[in-house]
Formats: sequence, C-alpha cells, structure tokens
Amino acid sequence: MSIEHRRHFTVPPPDTGESKHNPTTTWNCYLRELSKQKKYQEALTVYRHMLRSSFFPNTFTFPVLLKSCALLSLPLTGSQLHSHIIKTGSQPDPYTRSSLINMYSKSSLPHLARKVFDEESINLTISYNAMVSGYSSNSMILEAVNLFRKMRREVSFSVNSVTMLGLVSGFTLPSHLKLGACLHACGFKFGFESDLSVANSFLTMYVKCGEVEQARQLFDEIPVKDLITWNAMISGYAQNGHARRVLELYFEMKKMGGVNPDPVTLLGVLCSCANLGAQGIGREVEKKIEQLGFRSNSFLTNALINMYARCGNLVRAREVFDCMDDRNKSVVSWTAIIGGYGIHGEGEIAVELFDAMVRSGVRPDRTVFVSVLSACSHAGLTEKGLKYFDEMVRKHGLQPGPEHYSCLVDLLGRAGRLKEAMDLIDSMKVKPDGAVWGALLGACKIHRNVELAEVAFQHVIELEPTNIGYYVLLSNVYSDAKNLDGVLKVRIMMRDRKLRKDPGCSYVEYKGKMHLFYSGDKSHPRIKEIYRMLDELESLVKEIHQPDHKCQGKTEEPLIGAGVHSEKLALAFGLLNTKPGTDITVMKNLRVCVDCHVFFKLVSKIVNRQFIVRDATRFHRFKNGVCSCKDYW
Repeated sequence: MSIEHRRHFTVPPPDTGESKHNPTTTWNCYLRELSKQKKYQEALTVYRHMLRSSFFPNTFTFPVLLKSCALLSLPLTGSQLHSHIIKTGSQPDPYTRSSLINMYSKSSLPHLARKVFDEESINLTISYNAMVSGYSSNSMILEAVNLFRKMRREVSFSVNSVTMLGLVSGFTLPSHLKLGACLHACGFKFGFESDLSVANSFLTMYVKCGEVEQARQLFDEIPVKDLITWNAMISGYAQNGHARRVLELYFEMKKMGGVNPDPVTLLGVLCSCANLGAQGIGREVEKKIEQLGFRSNSFLTNALINMYARCGNLVRAREVFDCMDDRNKSVVSWTAIIGGYGIHGEGEIAVELFDAMVRSGVRPDRTVFVSVLSACSHAGLTEKGLKYFDEMVRKHGLQPGPEHYSCLVDLLGRAGRLKEAMDLIDSMKVKPDGAVWGALLGACKIHRNVELAEVAFQHVIELEPTNIGYYVLLSNVYSDAKNLDGVLKVRIMMRDRKLRKDPGCSYVEYKGKMHLFYSGDKSHPRIKEIYRMLDELESLVKEIHQPDHKCQGKTEEPLIGAGVHSEKLALAFGLLNTKPGTDITVMKNLRVCVDCHVFFKLVSKIVNRQFIVRDATRFHRFKNGVCSCKDYW
C-alpha cells in the first residue's frame, strides 16, 4: 500500500455529522470519492484495509464496490463481495441488489444476475432496469424484451427512461430492427419523445441496424441536439459509406454553433475525407484537432495518417507518422502508413516499414499482413510477398484468412504465375471467397487467359452473383480475345439478372467542395468550358499519339453508359480552376481504363503538371508522360 494511502487512512477524511456516531460512514464517503475519480482498484484496496481496521460495511458500502468490480471486469472479486454480503447478515437493499445484477451482467454472467433477481419475490424498478440492461448488453434480446413485458404487466412498477436506455442498447443488428421500431413506438406511448437521451439511443439503434434514412428522420425531428446526437448521425453516415453526407452534416453542425466537436466527431469526418479524397477539409480538421487539444489522441493521429495517404499526400502522411512518439505507434499506426505506401505503389518503402515495425517490437496482426502483401502485389515484389506469407504462419503464428489468400493470388497472378495461383487456391485451408476467385479473374484479364477466366468466373458468381464487377471483367477478357459471342453472353446474363450499377464517377476538390462528375456528364454548371478544354487536350494528344479506340481494359463504364469517362471531365475541370504548376488530384470509383491512363500520361507531359489519380485499387501519379505504376496495375 502506498504512503499516500496510509496518510489517508491515519488521517481519515473529515467526519460529517452522521459519521460521528457511525465511523463506517467516513469510509463510505472515501470509497464514493475514489469511485467518482474512477480509482476503482484503489477503492477495492481501501475496502480490504477497512476490514483489517475492524470497521464493518453496511448497505451503503457494497454498491460502490460492486460497481468497481463491474467496471474492472472482476467477477471473482464480485462474487466474494456477494458472499460477504450474505455472511455479514446484510439484507441486500434494492441498490445493492441492482449492483449485484449489474456486476454479474457486466462480467458476462447473466445467469447469475438472473439468480440474484429471482431471489426477491417483489423487485423494484431499479432491479428490473438492471436485469433488462444486463440481458440486452449480453445480446440476449428476447430475454430482455420478455422481462420488459413482464415489467409492464406489473402495474406497481413504472417504466422510466433508464429502462428504455438499457433495453435499446442491445439492438445492434438488422434482425433487431422490427423489435426496435416497436420499442420506439412504446417510447412515444410512455411520453419519452422529449427525453433527449432516449431519442439519442433510438437514433444510435437505427444507425447500428443499418437504417440510416430512418435515423436521419429521427435526427431531424429532435429540436435541440447535443453532441451525442450529432456524433450518432455523423458516425452512422460514416459507417454506412455516406461520406459526402458526413461532411454536409459536419458543416451544418459548425454552422449551427453551440456544440464543439469531440474526437468521435472528428474521427468520422477524417474517415469520410479519406474516402472522398477531400484533403482540404482534412487539413481544416487537423487544425481543429490542434485547437481543441486532441493531438495526443492516437485514434485521430492514425486517422490523419490514413486520410493524407488516401488523399494522395504521402509526404504529409509520413510527417504525421514520424512525429508520433515511438511508444504511441501501435500496429494500427504502422498499418496506416504501410498501407499508404502500398496503394501508392511504393512497395519497397512499405516492406522497409514493415520490417522496422517488427524490429521495434510491435507484434504484427492479420490486418497489417494484408497491407504489406497488397503492397508487394502492387509493386511486383512477388518473392518478397511469398516470404511474408510464409513468415505470417511460421514466424508470427497467424493463420491466413481469405483476405490474405486473395492478396497472394493477386501477387502471383499479376506476375503471370497463374498455375501457381490456381494451385494455391486448391490448397487453401479455408474456403476461398469471392475476393480470392475475383483476384484470379483479374489476373486472367491482365494475361488474357480465357479458359481459366471462365473457371474463376463460375466460382465467383456462385459466391457473389450480384457483383457486377466480375461480369465486366469476364466481358473484358472476351473483348480482348475478340470473342464477341462471349461479350454478348455476358450482356445477356446481366440483363436476365437485372444487374445495374451506377456509372463511373470521379471527384475533384475545389475551394473546400467536392465536384462530382459521371461518365458523359452534362450537368455541371461549367460543362461547356470543361468540354471545350477537353477537346483542346484531345487534339494535342492526337498530335503526338494515336489512341487505341478499342480501349482494351476498360472498366464497367462501357457496359453501363457510353460517353466521356468521368476522370477526363474531372481533369479538365481541375485544369480550368488551378494555377500552372499545381498538382491535380482526382478520385475515381472504378479502375482507370487503358485509354484514360494513356491520356493522363500524355497530358501531364503536354501541360507540365502532375496528376494524381486514385482509382478503385491504387494511386497513379502521372508526371512528364510517365505513371508511377509503371503500367503495372
């Protein structure tokens, strides 16, 4: 026991009037103060000293101690306290009983919590609330709902906001949505529509169940929103892939005023900036992090590294990483920077960083192996990737999953080692998923292997029958082989299965706003200027290069909508709105096609500018007529 503790014990806290006749009260006050300061382990230590000092606990002592056991996940200590309650002859009051229920529930022992609940013939609302919450937190939704119904039948007990909060917290899956909606209706019936905490819990429930539009409807109905409300909706959009709506909501939050963002808010915004390539907004968020004093938050720092890397600014991503204290660099930090170099095609640096991470004592996990294997694939480091895959099992004791096998199939396939890739799939210890077969199909596209492509396609559509990307890949394989019957067969298959997908689109950031272009787009306010610029560029390109009008290797766009590809429109817009010498960054949702790839290379030389294009798989840096991918993508 520390000297500081002994000082407190020899000179107890000042007595209240009540404690003059009951010294236990002094100890209870001290225990409550430790609990308020979140010093739960110290509270348990103080309790032991209290017993050794011949002072006996009472009903006010145990709830604090049981709360400490619950928050520290110490079920054994909690059960010892339970025994002590019984041995001391104390009759558990409702607060002690609910604390026991809560402790067992938090320790993943709901059956023991229910045993405590059932020991009392008549339970008060506080015990019901604890048990309902306990079931819900242990994903025992039906048991929680049944107990809630029983509680409602007992006319002497009233459902309150705590009941609703405890019950709703467990509704986290789409299968829970129907019950959750019924519970939401009950909330109105009980008059909780004006309770902000209850409204926030239902908002979070809809988000977790994937009902973002229903969540937004509720969000708009809440008259006065607090930080939890904004965070729930922002996180909901971020987790469900609605990056643009995240930024719109963040700007709305700033405009409304009165609520400052916290790390949860900024994390959602940074993830959305990364998805959209909105580096300008990301920079503003970084300034906000500094202003609010969140720079030491490792989650935000990791998100900054990822954001800058995915926005094409690898230099700034590395600066943020290097500025981190080495003690704070977790495997997540290393994964972010390794993955960043990987998608930029800087495989050599990515593997150097991976080796440095291992030397630093950070234990690699399965996720970082995906990043380093992918980096090897993008850079053509075939032998290095095979070595890491072997070390993953042999040296680090990690069993590869389908995501690692898909990286390895891609690695071998890009190198033209298709037979080895197929042999690897046949030898997999786990069932190959769509990504594994899709990687093989992509490799067959690169190396024009029609026979193996058809085998891979049959497997992949059994697993992912509605993924239009695989149909497009096979169509491109047939197109490259001049097999028009095969192309027609794929088109008919897509038509019969009613497969549709949004056309290719590209983003470019200008003055803090993301400008979106679709293939063949005519909707932008400056579209006439954009097409005029594009015509001029194409004329200049034709003077030095005859383009391949067959455009082998196109993405989905030829099957979905003809017209000028979206990245060309985004590039023309960027050239119209930026000064000579500045880089232009374009974000595209599909893989860039051969025609556009050649076009960007030649235009970069003509206008003496660097263009950074992030497509569905990687970054391309076009400068002086050359791409960083070395035409290996």
